[in-house]
Amino acid sequence: MYCVRTSLRAVLAAAALFGAASAGHAAGAIAIGACAAYGYGYAYDHPSTEAAKDAALANCSGTCKQVVTTQKGCVAFAIDGRKPCGPHGFANAPRLGVAQNTALKHCYKHGGKDCVIRAWICDGKS
Repeated sequence: MYCVRTSLRAVLAAAALFGAASAGHAAGAIAIGACAAYGYGYAYDHPSTEAAKDAALANCSGTCKQVVTTQKGCVAFAIDGRKPCGPHGFANAPRLGVAQNTALKHCYKHGGKDCVIRAWICDGKS
């Protein structure tokens, strides 16, 4: 019985250490290009928003200039489905639904007629 309790304590201690180590990586980002439908990159599980921003830019499939970051939250971006290189919107928020709704609102506000979510990430929720 003593060995089982000791082993169980060791497993729980390791799990706690692993959880603490991964909790520090709670930043993410989406980089958006001039043609948001085709030029974007994303990153999550980074130790800082600056590291996430750099990784999202490095993963960009086009020439990304705008970057939206999050720390323990979500980022979403929307495009006009009929004009994929036209109006778009993006947002960050503590919850995915809020980020997506806000991104869609910005897309419509900028002239979009058929806005849809193109990409999203959530990172490091505790």
